[in-house]
Formats: sequence, structure tokens, C-alpha cells
Amino acid sequence: MIVPRFYEDLNVMHDKTMSARAYYIPASVRMNDLVEYRERSDRFQLLNGEWKFRYYSSIYDVTESFYEKGYDVSGFDQVTVPGVWQMDGYDTHQYTNIRYPFPFDPPYVPQDIPCGAYVHNFEYHREKKAPKAFLNFEGVDSCFYVWVNGAYAGYSQVPHATSEFDVTDLLNEGENTLAVLVLKWCDGSYLEDQDKFRMSGIFRDVYLLKRPEKTIRDYYITTDVEKDSVAVKLDMHFAEPVETKVTIEDKYGAVVARGEAAENGVLELTVLNPVLWNAENPYLYQVILTMPDEVIVDRIGFRTIEIKDKVVYFNGEKIKFRGVNRHDSDPETGFVIDARQIKKDLMLMKQHNFNAIRSSHYPNAPYFYQMCDEYGFMVIDEADIEAHGPFMLYRKEDTDRNRFQHWNEKIADDPAWEKAIVDRVRLMVQRDKNRPSIIMWSMGNESAYGCNFEKALAWTKKFDPDRITQYESARYRNYDITYDYENLDLYSRMYPSLQEIEDYLKNDGSKPFLLVEYCHSMGNGPGDFEDYFQMIHKDDRMCGGFVWEWCDHAIAHGTAENGKTRYYYGGDHGEAIHDGNFCMDGLVYPDRTPHTGLLEYKNVYRPVRVVSYDQKNGQIVLHNYMDFDNLKDYVDISYEMTQDGLTVEKGKLANVVAAPHSDAEVELKLQVPNTGKVYLKLIYRLKKQMPLLEQGYELGFDEMKLANEDDRNRQAVKWMEQEKAIGTINVKENDRQIVLQAKDFTYVLDKRTGLFEDMQFAGRSYINHPMELNIWRAPTDNDMYIK
Repeated sequence: MIVPRFYEDLNVMHDKTMSARAYYIPASVRMNDLVEYRERSDRFQLLNGEWKFRYYSSIYDVTESFYEKGYDVSGFDQVTVPGVWQMDGYDTHQYTNIRYPFPFDPPYVPQDIPCGAYVHNFEYHREKKAPKAFLNFEGVDSCFYVWVNGAYAGYSQVPHATSEFDVTDLLNEGENTLAVLVLKWCDGSYLEDQDKFRMSGIFRDVYLLKRPEKTIRDYYITTDVEKDSVAVKLDMHFAEPVETKVTIEDKYGAVVARGEAAENGVLELTVLNPVLWNAENPYLYQVILTMPDEVIVDRIGFRTIEIKDKVVYFNGEKIKFRGVNRHDSDPETGFVIDARQIKKDLMLMKQHNFNAIRSSHYPNAPYFYQMCDEYGFMVIDEADIEAHGPFMLYRKEDTDRNRFQHWNEKIADDPAWEKAIVDRVRLMVQRDKNRPSIIMWSMGNESAYGCNFEKALAWTKKFDPDRITQYESARYRNYDITYDYENLDLYSRMYPSLQEIEDYLKNDGSKPFLLVEYCHSMGNGPGDFEDYFQMIHKDDRMCGGFVWEWCDHAIAHGTAENGKTRYYYGGDHGEAIHDGNFCMDGLVYPDRTPHTGLLEYKNVYRPVRVVSYDQKNGQIVLHNYMDFDNLKDYVDISYEMTQDGLTVEKGKLANVVAAPHSDAEVELKLQVPNTGKVYLKLIYRLKKQMPLLEQGYELGFDEMKLANEDDRNRQAVKWMEQEKAIGTINVKENDRQIVLQAKDFTYVLDKRTGLFEDMQFAGRSYINHPMELNIWRAPTDNDMYIK
């Protein structure tokens, strides 16, 4: 074997990688547009593009040193990086939810691990003012070994974390060769059992950062918000000390604070009369770190999140998360998601009244969070951890309770896995610690609870006490052991019944309740948004929820005869272990066409609701469900009155003033017609400028029936009042049938079944065989649970 067996060693997650740090993109001069366009930085060299590639069905087939400079790769294929090799026709797709795709024997994986060898040639020119070079991989599944110009550069795992290598001494002036061996599985795969298609390869950007020797290595920005000021603390760590000017500017470019630092330590600055960040007004300041040979521009938002009296407060206001769970998924590119695709998702979410996202079940690309900062989403950042598989291990006593009790034994509560689990949490927190949109850290998903998660939570709360924590799987543990939940801030649940929520709030209620997953959107679901909405808003201890999930997961396979894309899901690629179409459970189709459930969500979570309408005196009461904006600033409200579907009156409600979470009473006197079905519809449109939404965009509506003297549809009344001679109906009867016959119709009733065996009207038969009783219905996805 040409590589050491780090991939089955729980003591080696990384080799020769740099310590985790905050994400940023440096440049030689100040640049303000490096979030969605980071390639514009002169210190950022993107290595994406066409790479040489060879797929091996077993690591034992990799016998030649393909990484050596000058190795003949003419026999290799060519693939695009970033990419996943299953989408390029190698190996096979596999979708599983809970089960591992290989036998359970941690930390060991099958001997014949499929792998991919990548080789890429590129030009590098050392800059005098930035002679250091750092090679960054933002996403590789599952683990990988790296060589530069034939020299070993390092090893790393954790697919959704950034791995950074100092390759300064390995690079040549001019042409260079980068080689990477990616393994499909490693010991870390036991922590990567997320509900998703399993794909492999270099699926996020690869790039070099050119940096000075004297520069900032890492910085951690925290804020203490007071009534009229904010204390901004920058905990800076330098590669080598250097004079650094720190400037904070508001969104208009005005300097609001400045200071200087030159060595490791905390610099504290004060910003007076700050504008606070929230999802309805995502106001950002810029922090400019200026050194002699490098400039880093970052954006910060001032906000608070805290728990008081078992209620979650954001900037001092009680908050409700209108959230959704989001996977990285595209039917054409798989795991490979760029800023354009992210922006499309965020725009659709804004259009449908979401204000929060859970990065299920792993950290997203680092610029995803910067985009959430800018566009206004609160985020649960989730560690790249799911060890769901042990729940499925054979138990002689095969009950849910017994499975739950023993679920944690092999990983969550086994100290051998402490280093790996804490490492994944640290990588997430260190990289994303400066993002104001991240309001909560999640320790992972569906892995049960034990000593390793106690350690991860303790480290997280010590490092970052200002954010809250959640981990729904904390409820699955050995019932004979008392565990520490001190560092877990929320009581989070997946798919609880309304009665279960009521019982918790009545009998316990010791922590705020979060619906971390609810309203599973598979098939003809979801159908209970309104019920959960009422529950969420009935009790302040309910802080909201995150719908499962945003998009259907599927793989595009060409076009069907009807012109539509043909989508494959679990089992369609010939895999033996799979979970069928359980991945088709989103609010949007794979191509982001909305399901009807998304339209329902939008209107259930409209920003305004009619509380009551007194038709007699024309008084209408409206409730503002926004958390920060007054209705007068956020929405324009128009109305339409219809009679039998036709508009008979319309107009606008002038200057509706209602503070967040408050009511407003408005006069709306209407001349209601005496006849016909009459409805009043209030339409809520965006009044102010917001990121991703156009002014005037419709955010929802209310519709109510108005009372009048005769509420029958006028056209139906006319039809009913028309007199039409039917003529004589002849009735014939025998032992078997009753036949009703008139000028235009003949009905034949079978006396034995009580059903018609023939129905004819105007010379046309309307049934092609006798009627039958049929209690069968088309199956739904939830029928899978029928036993």
C-alpha cells in the first residue's frame, strides 16, 4: 500500500494540516466584494478546473506512485474539480438514511475501499510581499492524502471542513504538480451517516492563499451590546507580529471605530449608537484589518441571543424561528454547490417567509454563512456528525426502547471516539465563529448521547458562551446512567405530536422548546403547518421550528418522452442497501420548482393576520407577527371584496401601525352586496427594500366570508330556478334491475349491489362497466410504516 493506514486510526484525523482558523480571504489591497466573488483577490489562486483522474475499485489497486512529478498520466481520464466521481460515471450512486453502506465494524471499513487519484498541473509565481503559500481544500469526501511536486504534504478527513496545508517549501516557481488520493470511506465514515446520497471526491473549491510572513493568522470577533453602544473585541493571533490598523465602518463607509495592534491579544473598540443586525434588517458593518503587505476585510453584525425565563430572546425581543433544514443537493451537480445555487435557495426561502436555516447535517461552504449575514437568515450551524447506524444493530429484544438505550454504546459514549467528535465540532466553530447569522451551534444529528458529546458541548460553551446550543439526540442514551446536560440550552425534538409538546410545557418546560425537525414534507405532506403555527405562538417557551426539508434529493438521468427530467432515487442505481424514495421529502422539487406544501407554508407564516373583523362597525384587528419591524414600515395592505368571484370593491388600508408582536385596529367599512357569496381578501405586500425581495412582492393574504341576506351564488340560483320539462320518467323493475328511462337519459340500477350498471345521457354512456365498491386508495409514502 502506497499510503499509511491513517484512514482506520482514530488517533489520526489530520496530518500536517494547519490549526483551524476563522474563514477570510486576504488581498494585497482593500477589497469589499470577496464574499460571492472571492476569486477577484490577487492573493487567492483558484485551482478548480480540469484535473486528471483515475478511479480504482480498491485501494490495493493503487500500486504506482502516481503523485510523483513527471508520472505519466496520459492514461488517466479528465474530470472537473470540484465534482463527485459518481456524477462523472464512476462507481455508483447510493442513497441510505440510517444504515451504513458497509458492515458495522468501527473503526474499520471494507478492505477494498474505492478511491480516486487526482493530478493537476498549475502555474505558481511567488510574490515578494506574500511569499507564503497555503493550500486549502474546502470539501473532500471522505478522506484524502496530498502531494505537491511528489513530496507528501499531508492527510485529512472530515468532508465538510476546511483542510489547510502550508506548502510554501514544496512549491516551485513556475509549473507545479498537485496530486490527491481520495478514499470513499475511512473511520470518519462512521460519523458521516447522514440521510443523503453518498458521493465521493473533491466536491468544494481548492485554492492557494498567498500570504506575507508577518500577518494575522486568526481572529475572533465578539461583541457586548449595551443600550447605546457596542464593545467590539478582536482576539487576534499573528503568524508573526506586525503593525495592524483596525477600522470599523458602517454600511455607508463612515468610520465608527479604529485602533491598532501588533501582537497576540485582544483589541477592544467601541461603536456608539449601533444598528443591530436581525433577519428583517441585516445591517452589517465592515472590519478592515490593514497590514503593510495584506488587507483583510470582514463583515460583522451586532446582535444578542440569550435565554431568560426559559424564553429565547434575540436583541431583547422574543423570537420565533421560521426555519427550514437545508442539504447541499443538486440533481445535476450532486454535492457541488456554488454561490449562484446558494443564492437561488436563499431567494426562494425569502419569498416564502423563512427567516432561519439549519445546515443539516454538516457545515456548508464558508461563504454560505456570509451570504446569510448579508441576506438576513438566522442559522443553526451543525457539526459534520451523524452516527445513526448503531441504532439499527441487531438486538435480541427488538424494541425501540432497547434500541434507544444501547444506541450510544459504540460511538457516542465510547471514549475512543472523543477525539474525533470534538475535532469535528471544533473545526466547525473555529471556521465559522465570526458570522453574526450563526446564532446556534448544533453538535450533530441523530447520534445518541454520551461522554463524547458532553465533552464537545463543554468545549463549545467555554469557547463561545454567547451562542446557544442544541442537540436533539441527547434524549437517546443509556437510561441507567445520569448524563450532564448543563451545556445544552434547548430542548429540541423531531416530529413530536402536539400532545407531546403540551405535556412537556405542562410537566417540565425547563428549557425552551425547539422543533428542530417537523412537518416532514414527503409525498402529499406536509399538512399540519397551521396546527404547529398555533402551538408555536401559544407559548413563549416555543421558539419556533425547522421544516424537514428544503429540497428533494435526486439524480437527473436525462429527459423522459414527455420532455420532463427523469429523476432517480434510492435503488434506481442498482444498489442493494438503500432507502427508496425517502430522500424525496422536500418543499421544492430537485430543480427548485415549489411543491404546494411550500405555498402553504408561505401563507401560514404570513407577516400579518386578521384577528377579527366587525362587519357592522367596520373595525378590523390585525396582528403583526414580525419580530422587529412595525407594520407601517414592512407591508402595504390592500383589500379586495368579491361577489361570486368578481371584484366589486378594492383599495388600500392606510398607514397600519402595529409594533412587532402587537395588534392594530383599522377601520374598513364596506358596502356588502345583499346577494351572492361575498369574500373580503387582504393582501400583504412588501413595502420596504429588502435583500433578495422586490418591493411590492406578495408575502401572503387573508380571506374571510362576509355575511349578507342571501349568500347563495347568484348564477347557481338562476340555474336552480329555471323550469325545464323533464317529461315522463318510465320505471321498469324486475328481480335484478330497476330501469329509469326518460327522453334524454337511461339509468339501470342493479338491485343486488345497489349500484348503477349503466348510465346514459343524450345518447352517450358515462360508465364502461357496472359500478363496483372499491375501498382501495392510491398508496402514500407513509404507508411504509404499516405493519
